[in-house]
Amino acid sequence: MHARTMPRTTLHSWLAVPKKSFSAQNPIRMPIAPDTLQIVTHLVAALLAGGIIGLERSYHGRPAGFRTHALVCLASSLLMLVTLYQEKWLPGIPLEAVRTDPTRMAQGIMTGIGFLGAGVIFKEGLSVRGLTTAASIWITAAIGILLGIGFYLPAVLATLITVATLSIFRWIESRIPSHSYAHHFVRFDRDNVMPEQELKDYLENLGFKVANMSHRLSDDGLHFEYRMVIWTTNPQNLSELASALRELKAVRAFRISPTGD
Repeated sequence: MHARTMPRTTLHSWLAVPKKSFSAQNPIRMPIAPDTLQIVTHLVAALLAGGIIGLERSYHGRPAGFRTHALVCLASSLLMLVTLYQEKWLPGIPLEAVRTDPTRMAQGIMTGIGFLGAGVIFKEGLSVRGLTTAASIWITAAIGILLGIGFYLPAVLATLITVATLSIFRWIESRIPSHSYAHHFVRFDRDNVMPEQELKDYLENLGFKVANMSHRLSDDGLHFEYRMVIWTTNPQNLSELASALRELKAVRAFRISPTGD
């Protein structure tokens, strides 16, 4: 009894692979799942949106700039994508058993970004800076959430509005008449103190208004200090005040700390 064999032509046709399928003219094409393209689109859009906002911050020398904003937006989008594909978490378990509320992820993102924003706010003397950068990080995270769930139009509009607020509004703000505030202290020898009213008149002649005047003895009573808040409608007056105080021989030390964001 002889074993039945496969006809040679049939075996050859079954094993043979046309050579032209491996050629440069006919490369092997691996199909890309629609979900993969959608995920890549979300992430690339988030990276671009965050980078655009970050460029403005980097241009103005802020501590959180291009890379920080791009990563914040990318991370926010990525975390929201996780909630959109919950069926991929545990494929062998029914979706109803692992389904979570996506809004809880959004709340967690915004809370976490709040701590990152707090890191760029710092106190310099009596001035607090970094508030605008912290706000830009926070809204960048919100834009990342929008891109993560596929709300492209609101995300694009929010990105454009944010960039306009940070750049164009800066130009407008510099041309709007406003008060420039500063924390100011001036120190005299204890036995050669300028009278308070004379000091106020001196500052008013330079274009300043005075508020919250306080007094302090320092250095074991060797020096007397005035501390106050001053403001003016012309920011250039701050430089002129510093130059004028340098010429007063009775002044032992002074500080002018402008407030800003």
